[in-house]
Amino acid sequence: MGVHISNPNFRDTIGTIDADGKRNYLHPRKTNGRYTNYRRLTSYALLLVLVGIPFIQVNGRPFMLFNIIERKFILFGQTFWPADFFLAVLAMLILVLFVAAFTVAFGRLFCGWVCPQTIFMEHVFRRIEYWIDGDRNQQIRLSKMKWTAEKIRKRVFKNGIFYLISFGISNVFMMYLVGQPQWWKIVSDNPLNHISGLVTILIFSGVFFFVFAWFREQVCIMVCPYGRLQSVLLDRHSVVIAYDYIRGEIRSKFRKSENRKEEGKGDCIDCNQCVEVCPTGIDIRNGTQLECINCTACMDACDNVMDKIDLPKGLIRYDSEENIATYKKKIFTARVWGYSAVMIVLLTLFTFLLASRTNVEALVFRVPGQLYQKVDEQTLSNLFNYKILNKSTDAMAVEIVLLEPKGELMMVGSNTLNLKEGDFAEGTLIVYLKRADLSKQTTKLKLGILQNNEVIETVQTSFSGPIVRKTKRQKP
Repeated sequence: MGVHISNPNFRDTIGTIDADGKRNYLHPRKTNGRYTNYRRLTSYALLLVLVGIPFIQVNGRPFMLFNIIERKFILFGQTFWPADFFLAVLAMLILVLFVAAFTVAFGRLFCGWVCPQTIFMEHVFRRIEYWIDGDRNQQIRLSKMKWTAEKIRKRVFKNGIFYLISFGISNVFMMYLVGQPQWWKIVSDNPLNHISGLVTILIFSGVFFFVFAWFREQVCIMVCPYGRLQSVLLDRHSVVIAYDYIRGEIRSKFRKSENRKEEGKGDCIDCNQCVEVCPTGIDIRNGTQLECINCTACMDACDNVMDKIDLPKGLIRYDSEENIATYKKKIFTARVWGYSAVMIVLLTLFTFLLASRTNVEALVFRVPGQLYQKVDEQTLSNLFNYKILNKSTDAMAVEIVLLEPKGELMMVGSNTLNLKEGDFAEGTLIVYLKRADLSKQTTKLKLGILQNNEVIETVQTSFSGPIVRKTKRQKP
């Protein structure tokens, strides 16, 4: 027995666009149940974390900061600069592999439980809408109603609250960009002194208002790339929100005092509750679909109906297509292990690079086009350029010294470099070596970056000298 599909062409259209190509504004029915309650608690906890993180300080620095303008990024109290871009690329690769492995095993679980779009839409804006406009039927009635005083009052009140919340979200977003202390200076000062900051907040407020008041589920269906990944990552073993068609078919309306099994009927009574509560407007009974965000609304709605008609829960549940068809559950497939193995290797490399990261990054190289200079009969010199970046959060005074081989190093200008937080210094230095110490045309140099007479970083370069010709031994 296969799945009974009421609309065979369901994959050719999306629930938010009607036959004429116009927007079909969805009005999902309010639902309650154990999964909805768990998701609600999870969402409120994550919202507290989102709002609270900008107020957390570590050694006087923000716990997290993404200052794009100053190209300064702080994660878990550690400061990163553009020179650490390779770490960001590696972290992104690890994240992509984690998403791939997690999606192969558990589907789009992230979207329903953790995604900020779902959290704000379903547990903040939607709940306010239920409070003002009522449940599904009241919302449909209100949308079809002419512009009466009641409709105008409710629309103005609801959208006013929506914009205030969007304004609050944009301020939280601003704190992540400039830091909570700087944000407070901006909002507590005369707005005319911070026109750029005010305009930025207003722009983002408008964007958030547009997304949550009008665009809504279209973000998940049309914009979010993660939804598109499902089609290539999911397989029959992936745990998704699935309809048990073996138990549910054949669908028929419920009648009291009937024995559905004896009459050849399935447990699905075709009440359509799973469709009415869906925030993306799909029928989960048609199978896994791109629009499904694993929000569990259909699961709770179906369980509530099963309770009322005294049938077992779980007709719609977290399960895999393979387990429903063959009763064989296998979450950790070869694909999951493969993605995980590569991710662990990259994570190990990332941890090593992060642990070996220093507060100073230095680069020393010979001036292009410059050969060695003859100082006297015994001494040669090379001219070098240097670049030093202070990646710490404190000012520091550093010097450059020659560690190997024996010789002399002279800075062009001051011997001490005073670097502020994130400061970048560059200049020229000269290295002198004795001709007798050169056994090759190119000699490796090891330079040290000193702070308070302590080597905090080393850098290697090469010294260019004359061609050294070996004399041939004459035969006796």
